[in-house]
Amino acid sequence: MAIFKRGGVYYYEFVFSGRRYCKSTKVKNQRDAADIERAFRTSLAKGEVGIVERKKMPTFKEFSETFMDAIRVRSADKPATVGFYADRTTRLLKYRPLADARLDSIDEALIERYVTARRAVVQPASCNRELATLRRALRLAEDWKLIVRAPRVRLLKGERQRTFVLSHEEEAKYLAACPPLLRDAASVMLDTGLRIGELLNLSWKDIRFEPTGAAKFGSVRVTAGKSQNALRTLSLTARASAVLFARRKASKSPYVFPGKSPDVPILVTSLNHLHSRVRESIVNGKKHHAFPAEFVLHGLRHTFLTRLGEAGTDAFTIMRLAGHSSVTVSQRYVHPTLDSCETAFERLEAFNSRANERLQGKQSLQTSHHRKRRTA
Repeated sequence: MAIFKRGGVYYYEFVFSGRRYCKSTKVKNQRDAADIERAFRTSLAKGEVGIVERKKMPTFKEFSETFMDAIRVRSADKPATVGFYADRTTRLLKYRPLADARLDSIDEALIERYVTARRAVVQPASCNRELATLRRALRLAEDWKLIVRAPRVRLLKGERQRTFVLSHEEEAKYLAACPPLLRDAASVMLDTGLRIGELLNLSWKDIRFEPTGAAKFGSVRVTAGKSQNALRTLSLTARASAVLFARRKASKSPYVFPGKSPDVPILVTSLNHLHSRVRESIVNGKKHHAFPAEFVLHGLRHTFLTRLGEAGTDAFTIMRLAGHSSVTVSQRYVHPTLDSCETAFERLEAFNSRANERLQGKQSLQTSHHRKRRTA
């Protein structure tokens, strides 16, 4: 045992695997110094055989800070996304059993207790957004090797979907009540299906008024969105083109829909509040609101996609135009009728007939050439 005293405290000194170690134990008791020396030797020996001391497992509250740091970096250009995760993480941390739990002790049972507690005060949709946040945080912990396996997080069923769709008559009534800014924004959403964030982040460099390809009235390009699938180019309708052209002539901002300052786009919340005031101001003959509360701005995009489906657009085309990441989402806008199914068979028969005619013509031409060669 290489323990010696210097200046009132004990030091240890020894050679391990060809390397000399000499360090103060910072204690004045020889027995304590010997224990420290043995502990250090043991840690070195474990390292030699690949045994690593486990680090202290953080609680979910402690890990949430690291999780939010990662969200801020990955979504630096999406403040709404950062705000979403910040709000849901704060809500998760209010449940003390979850906030104080070590990451490796969070299991399906604890998650179910959280669901039971939250379901008593909120709707399934709110609870599901919190569960989705928890699921992403735990999967990130698994990716970083903090836990061996992330527990399964099951979302609640029965989440009510906003399915409000404007009829053309309701559309006319709504647009007539809108101030110019909201009327222009709503018209473009109804004719392009842009998400609210995509619409408000449009700059004039994203608008092309000259028709190209099969387009008749120009196009709009989405350069940023929820995912890679959101990046797309959409053709403009006559109405959308006219609205954008009029705004371009009067604009002094790089943004199509600027806010109070021409250097920044209008806030989503500002447009939402404006929409809510208009919706609540429209009443029918019985002094009741003409539109339900579920008619939110996103309903304009939903209306666009529903009309595409009713016009006979297939799910894959809707997926491309909407910027969906999966055709499963797009399929709910497609509702085949007996007429559309019959039309599909008619198109198939016509397609097969044209292909067979081309094949027969090609075979006839080959036969003719073969006969001429034999005659020659």
